[in-house]
Amino acid sequence: MPSSKPDVPNKNKLNIFSFSGKNKILHLGWMAFFFTFFVWFNHAPFLSAIGESLNLTKDQVKTLLILNVALTIPARVIIGMLTDRFGPRLVYTAILAIGAIPCFTFAFAQDYNTLALSRFLLGFVGAGFVVGIRLMSDWFPANELGTAEGIYGGWGNFGSAAAALLLPTVAIAAAAVFGGEEGWRYATATSGVVMMLYSVIFYKMVRDTPKGATYFKPKKSGAMMVTSSGDFWLMMVFKLPMYLALALLAWKLSPAGVSLLNQASVNIVYIALVVLYVYEFISSYRFNKEVFTTPVPKAHRYDFKQVGILNILYFATFGSELAVVSMLPLFYQETFNLSIVMAGVLASSYAFMNLMSRPGGGWLSDKFGRKITLLILTAGLAVGYLLMGIVDSSWPIALALLITMFCSFFVQAGEGAVFAVIPLIKRSMTGQFAGMTGAYGNVGSVVYLTVLSLVSYQVFFFVIAATAVVGFFALFLLKEPEGVIIEEMPDGSFAQIQVS
Repeated sequence: MPSSKPDVPNKNKLNIFSFSGKNKILHLGWMAFFFTFFVWFNHAPFLSAIGESLNLTKDQVKTLLILNVALTIPARVIIGMLTDRFGPRLVYTAILAIGAIPCFTFAFAQDYNTLALSRFLLGFVGAGFVVGIRLMSDWFPANELGTAEGIYGGWGNFGSAAAALLLPTVAIAAAAVFGGEEGWRYATATSGVVMMLYSVIFYKMVRDTPKGATYFKPKKSGAMMVTSSGDFWLMMVFKLPMYLALALLAWKLSPAGVSLLNQASVNIVYIALVVLYVYEFISSYRFNKEVFTTPVPKAHRYDFKQVGILNILYFATFGSELAVVSMLPLFYQETFNLSIVMAGVLASSYAFMNLMSRPGGGWLSDKFGRKITLLILTAGLAVGYLLMGIVDSSWPIALALLITMFCSFFVQAGEGAVFAVIPLIKRSMTGQFAGMTGAYGNVGSVVYLTVLSLVSYQVFFFVIAATAVVGFFALFLLKEPEGVIIEEMPDGSFAQIQVS
């Protein structure tokens, strides 16, 4: 059986100060992710200004937060499949270029319906994360992969902090030049222009794999492949929450929520979601029906339970980050009676930690093992959110800020540790696994933001802490990746890829 190590054509070590070989791909990758996050959360610093500009209620403003993350749920699954099929270069370029369009319509919306639809469509850019996970897995060997994925995710995630830090200044400058109180429109539109320009750079400078390396594709395409009948049923159970999260969003838009949709429309959405789930069930069964009658060769097997556990963890980690990044400027502004600029600066501390914490989570996984690292980090984020839940206006702002950064470290390091495992399950399906696990992050954000619309900030943080505890106990079922991944080559032979 031939051996194929992904680092053979590219022997240079990971070096963040280098811009050649695989290090160039790392930097181009995290910058692509940075710009998608910068655009995806370009509204967060301006929530109060947008509300005043269009006379929105608080409930309408909070619904925008939910809409912002909703489309990413199906988008990450679809983008994961497209990435495995067509390669990261083409798929990421398309996301960067096309994603600018709803950014522009949001920036110059004159009514709530246009604002809401644009925000919903902007969730599409959040799927870009999945593409980079596959890109990094094909350029870096296993002993560097956790660190590379962490740098990619952490530095890219910093885009949300950069938006909170930079866009208010752009808005103030635009208001000074053009007059009026709608500088937020120019600021958000500018972010879309920058992302569109970067799509050209990414397309021209990125390759899917190193020269001479094989780009592994799934043996079959059209649905997620499983390798046992038990895994099929487990996969369908884990797909259900993604549909339930979209149903939850529909309820929030119903007359029982913000009345953006009438009850008849909401009922149609419910029916459509049921039909889509049944369709996916049938399609997945047809795609995997052989596993019910014929044992899958060992070379093709993987354990879907591994993916399911990581889904739960990403629900609590990235799901909470998306929710908290969306609401934290407003939380600081209302809790401590701060200006929009100062609230944005303080809130950016949460995402600012991504620069070191997410790469740190990947590095710790590479160094000390995936499972033990995840156990420690998940316990830490549960404690962090419990502490955030007891912060109120009587606290010194400095202490509240310190707790925010403490919590953020464990959340984002946990995200890095999760994606240090994903590519080691089955390399040819990395995009699909990353898509599903990434989608669970968005499921978590929809659930958490819906909870936020119904309860106080304090209860919101306590709910996140409780779900982290669930993830902690689920981790005891995780199997530490070891040995080799066996992948089928295009010529029908098999390759051993070292993972530890």
